[in-house]
Parts: sequence; C-alpha cells; structure tokens
Amino acid sequence: MKEKQGIIRDLIILGVISIVTLTLLYIFPDKKEPVLSTSWNFFIEMMLILPAVMVMLGLFAVWVPKDIVVRYLGKTSGVKGIFLAIILGTLPTGPLYIAFPIASALLKKGAKISNIVVFLSAWACIKVPQEMVELQFLGVRFMLSRLSLTIIFVVIMGIFIEKVLGWKEVTENGC
Repeated sequence: MKEKQGIIRDLIILGVISIVTLTLLYIFPDKKEPVLSTSWNFFIEMMLILPAVMVMLGLFAVWVPKDIVVRYLGKTSGVKGIFLAIILGTLPTGPLYIAFPIASALLKKGAKISNIVVFLSAWACIKVPQEMVELQFLGVRFMLSRLSLTIIFVVIMGIFIEKVLGWKEVTENGC
C-alpha cells in the first residue's frame, strides 16, 4: 500500500512539474529550442552513464559485504567514517545524479545518514580537478579556505541532518 502511495505521489509531482514546464514554455516560446535541446542532451548523457553505474552497483551489492560498510561507514564509524565519506565523495568525477544510487546502496548496506550526507556533499562540492583550478587561478589561500569551510560545514550538515531524521523517527515511532 505504501509503495502504491509513493508511486501516486511521484506521478503527481511529475504531472505538476510537466504542467509548470509547459506553461513556462508557452509563456516564453523563444526558450523552447534551448530547453528541449538541453533536456535531450542531458537525457542522452544519462542513458550513456547510468547503465555502467547500475552494473557497478550490482557488483558492489555482491562483492562488498554489509559488515565492511557497517564497520567503516556505519553507526560506530565515528570520525573515521566521516573522513572516509569525504574521500569517497571527493575522488570520483561525474555528475551528482550518479552519486544518488551509490548513496542508496550504501544506506541499504548499513551506512549511517550523516556519512551519506557527507559523501553526497563532498561529491557535489569537493573535486580534485576543481581544487587544482582554484589553486591555479585563485591561489592557495583561497583554495584552502574554501576547502576547509566546505569540509566543516559538510560535516556539520551531515550530523545535523542525522539528528533531525533520528528525532523524526523517534517521534513517529513514539519511543
């Protein structure tokens, strides 16, 4: 029943987004070509990348035991888990939408929410090539300042979100 409600909710959201998009394209007809072209290019990019990601996720599900994920990214991982989440999020290059299925697989294997938030945020905000560009054009001081602040706030955000979601679960379950 819950799954059916989720599907209905998703279809309603898709319908609302479609109506808003069509309305905006009607109001701004000169934007139709760039919007459709960009959307098509994005769709093609996803179709080229996602199959490889799904294969990798399947291999991850089979080859990486749950106890390893729990040990290094689970509830008792502490600072080690946060550090590992930052490293795992920093190393890969590619669009952020690739990280979401990976994050889902990590959650299913027992990673704690704060480490997943840190992983996703690091994927979005911290990239080795990006740091090199910042170093070259903006200097070492700017790069280190931005990197330090990003890491600090990413960790704070991860811990905060985990506390909020944990509090929500406790209040929903009545415990």
